[in-house]
Amino acid sequence: MDFQPPDTDPTETQEWLDSVDAVVDHAGRARARELMTSVLHRAQQRHIVPPGYGDTDYVNTIPATAEPAFPGDEDIERRIRSYVRWNAAMMVHRAQRPGLGVGGHISTYASTATLYEVGFNHFFRGHDADGGADQIYFQGHAAPGIYARAFLEGRLTAHHLDGFRQEISHAGQGGGLPSYPHPRLMPDFWEFTTVSMGLGPISAIYQARFNRYLHNRGIKDTSRQHVWAFIGDGEMDEPEALGALGVAAREGLDNLTFVVNCNLQRLDGPVRGNGRIIPELEAYFRGAGWNVIKVVWGREWDPLLGADRDRALVDLLNSTPDGDFQTYKSESGAFVREHFFARDPRTLAMVEGMTDAEVWGLKRGGHDSRKVYAAYDAALRHRGQPTVVLAQTIKGWTLGSHFESRNSTHQMKKLTLEDLRAFRDRLKMPLRDSHLDADLPPYVPLPSGSRELEYLHERRRLLGGNLPRRSVPPARARLLKLPDEAAYDVMARGAGRQPVATTMAFVRLLKSLMKDPEIGHRFVPIIPDEARTFGMDAFFPTKKIYSPHGQHYLSVDRDLMLSYQEDTRGVLLHEGITEAGCAASWTAAGTSYATHGEPMIPIYIFYSMFGFQRTGDQLWAAADQLTRGFLLGATAGRTTLNGEGLQHQDGHSLLLASTNPACVAYDPAFGFELGHIVRDALRRMYGEPGPAEDPNVFYYLTLYNEPVAQPAEPDNADVEGTSPECTCTRRRQRTGDLAPRSSPPGSRCRGRSRHRSCCATGG
Repeated sequence: MDFQPPDTDPTETQEWLDSVDAVVDHAGRARARELMTSVLHRAQQRHIVPPGYGDTDYVNTIPATAEPAFPGDEDIERRIRSYVRWNAAMMVHRAQRPGLGVGGHISTYASTATLYEVGFNHFFRGHDADGGADQIYFQGHAAPGIYARAFLEGRLTAHHLDGFRQEISHAGQGGGLPSYPHPRLMPDFWEFTTVSMGLGPISAIYQARFNRYLHNRGIKDTSRQHVWAFIGDGEMDEPEALGALGVAAREGLDNLTFVVNCNLQRLDGPVRGNGRIIPELEAYFRGAGWNVIKVVWGREWDPLLGADRDRALVDLLNSTPDGDFQTYKSESGAFVREHFFARDPRTLAMVEGMTDAEVWGLKRGGHDSRKVYAAYDAALRHRGQPTVVLAQTIKGWTLGSHFESRNSTHQMKKLTLEDLRAFRDRLKMPLRDSHLDADLPPYVPLPSGSRELEYLHERRRLLGGNLPRRSVPPARARLLKLPDEAAYDVMARGAGRQPVATTMAFVRLLKSLMKDPEIGHRFVPIIPDEARTFGMDAFFPTKKIYSPHGQHYLSVDRDLMLSYQEDTRGVLLHEGITEAGCAASWTAAGTSYATHGEPMIPIYIFYSMFGFQRTGDQLWAAADQLTRGFLLGATAGRTTLNGEGLQHQDGHSLLLASTNPACVAYDPAFGFELGHIVRDALRRMYGEPGPAEDPNVFYYLTLYNEPVAQPAEPDNADVEGTSPECTCTRRRQRTGDLAPRSSPPGSRCRGRSRHRSCCATGG
C-alpha cells in the first residue's frame, strides 16, 4: 500500500469510498473498473500519481503500526549475526592469503545477513519439520555467509573454511568448499544450484510449481512446504529471472517467495544509477500478478515518516535516484543532511534536532530484523499469489568505509589491518589487536554453553533441523521395482513393414512403460508445445495435461479421439513455448528423489537444436544438482527439416551433450536399440547401478523424424554392450533386408552407441 499520511478530511474520504462501493454494488465490477481507469488516467494527466501505475511510494509496504510483534530476542540474534558476518568475511580474507590468492565475494553476504538470519531463526523449515522441508535457493555470491553459519552450528570446521574455493587441492575431494552452491561437490550440504546468475529465480518458480504438481496428483502432500529464492537486484536483468514470473502468478503459487536483495549495486557500479530499481521491479512484479512487499527503510525512519503530514519527505524519497542513495551511504551523516534533507526546507527541519551520527544511523530496511520479519510473515500469510520482498540494503554493510557502497566492493577480497580493527569494533568481537594477523585473522566460534549458541541450536531444532542439508533416502529405500522384459516387447518385435520414425517408436515405448503398475505413475512427460509434432498428443485424452485450475472451457476438439484435455491431476507438463521453463521443470522432477524422497522420471522431448544449444547452462546446472531423467532430442539430423533453416538442422547436439560430464548420450537408429538403452538407463538411475556406475546422471537420446523400417531385434545383437565396437545395422544392397554389422568406435553411424564414445553424429 502507499504511505498514508494523516487524513485531513476523513468525512470526504469516506464519501469517495462509499461512492466506489455504490458503483460496484449497483453498476457492477466492469463499470467500476471503467470509472477507476478514467480517474487514474486523469490523475496521471494532472501529475498527482506516479506515471507508472505499478509503483507505490518509496516507503515500506507494511506501516509501522501494522507490524507484528517480533517473536525472537533481537539482542541475541544481533550477536549471532555478528559472528556469522565476521567468519564469512574472514573466510574470504584468508582465501586471499599469500601463495593462494583465490579470494571470493565478501560484500554480498554483508548486505544480506539480516535477510538470511531472520529466515534461519524464524521461517526456514528443515527436513525434520512436520510436512517436510522448505526449499531455499541461496544467492550464489552469499555462500560465504551460509558456510559461516554452518561453522557456528558445528557442521563445518575451520579447516573446511580454509578450503574455500579449493575443492580438490585442499585435503582432496570433499576437503574444500566450492565458491557457490554446488550439490555435486557437496552432496550432503547444498540442495539447489543457483549459478550462473538468473538460474535461481526460474528454477525456484518451477520447483514451487512441481511441488503443487506432486500434491495435486496425490504423490506427496507438499502443502506445508515453501520455496524461497534469494536474488540480487542486478541479477534481475537476466532474462531467466523475469521471464517466468507470469507462470507463478497464473498458477497462484502462494508457496513461493522471492527475496530480492536491493543493494542498488551490481558488479561494476549502480544497477540503475539514474533510475530506481525497486520501483522498476515493483512494477514488473505487480504487473505480472505478484504480491509485492517493499522493505525500504529501517525503524529509525518511522518517526520522520509519521511526522510527514504534507508528504515532503515522501516526495523527496520518490524523486531521489539510486545513484544518490548509493553515494549517501559512502559518505557521512553531515553529507546526507546537506545533500538529501536540505533539498527541501521542510525535510531539513525534520532532522534539525538530530545529530549527524543519528542521521547516519537512519538505516535501510533490509538491515532491520523487525521489518524483515514483518515482510516474511506477511508473505507466508498471503494467499492466491506468489510474493516478492524487495529489501533495500547496502553492499558491504558493516565492512567499513572502504567497502560500503563502493563501486569496487564486489572485486575487493581482503581487508586492511585498519579495516579489520574497525570491523571487529563495529561487530564487538572478542578479539585483541594481537589476534588480528593481517593475512590470517582468526575464525571465532560461539563460546560453548553461551546463550547465543543455545539460541542458535534451539531455533533450528524448533524449525526442523539445520539448513542447507541435502537429504537423500538410503540407496535401498529409493530403489524402484522396474518393469520386466515384457514392457519392452513393443520395441523388440519391430514394426513389420510399416515405416516408423524413432520418435514414434519412443512414444510407443513410453506408453508401454507408463502402464507399468509399479512405476508408471512416476513418469513425467514434459513438452514445449510440440506434442503433436512428436506424437505425444496420444497422451492428451488418457494422461491429460496438468493444470492446477482444471479445465473450465469447452475444448474445440472435444469430439476428436486425441482431444486437448487439462486436469488438476494431469500427468503431462505442457509448458508452452519455453525451453527454459521445460528445463527448469525437468530439473525439479529429476531431483525429486532427493528433494521429496519421491523418485520421478522426467521425459523432456524437444527439437534437438533447442536443447543443449539453447539451454545448455541450465543443463549444466542440472548436472550439478544431480538430476536424473531423460532428454530426447527429436527431429535430429541435418536433413530432418529442410526448408526451415539451419536452426532446425542438427548435426552437432550430441557433440554438445558430450561436453556435459553427467550426460550419457546415445544416437540410436532403431526401436529395439531404444528399448535396451532405456531399460539400462532406468536400471542405472532408479534401480541397481553397477559397482563403478554413478546413478546421478541423465540420458540424452537423439530421435529422428523420418519414417524408416523398424526391424525386429537381431538374434545376435550386442545387448550387453561389452564389445569395444558398437552394433550397427545396414541395409543389404540387393535384398533390402537387414543384417547386423560392426563399426569401429567413432564411425559415422546411427547405430546403438556404447555411451557417447562412438556414434556421436547422425549420418
